[in-house]
Amino acid sequence: MEQKFWTHLARDMIVMIGLPGKAAGRPMTAQLRGDRNSGPIWFFTAKDTDLGDGITSSTKAEMVFVSKGFDLFATVHGTIEVETDRAVLDDLWNGSVAAWFEGGKDDPKLQLLRLDPSEAEIWLNASSVIAGTKMMLGIGDRKEDYKATRRL
Repeated sequence: MEQKFWTHLARDMIVMIGLPGKAAGRPMTAQLRGDRNSGPIWFFTAKDTDLGDGITSSTKAEMVFVSKGFDLFATVHGTIEVETDRAVLDDLWNGSVAAWFEGGKDDPKLQLLRLDPSEAEIWLNASSVIAGTKMMLGIGDRKEDYKATRRL
């Protein structure tokens, strides 16, 4: 199930991320690098947003993800901090990010955040065609189909 999460996240990329007690969840584009089978997860933001402004050293964060096909759901908990390694910024920089920052990679408002996941709950959608067929035939366990897994 964990591998499915990383595969879907690499493909779909849009998540809701927030800082419990500091900043409500907001849609952001998740950036992955290298292996794509584990964290960290990066986000470009502006320093003057609630999210960018709420980061003080290592801060608790919560990310919610729903795949485009609604076949995988996840809530990820971890710590988020400002990434200062310019090589990471250069590696993740792309035209979509550039459209948001007039000053390019040196825009004074630009901030790259690094989310290090510590645990997650991942659900596979039991309403898929296979699950529906199993239900019609009276086989399988709906509760088991919706069971969440905690890891990352």
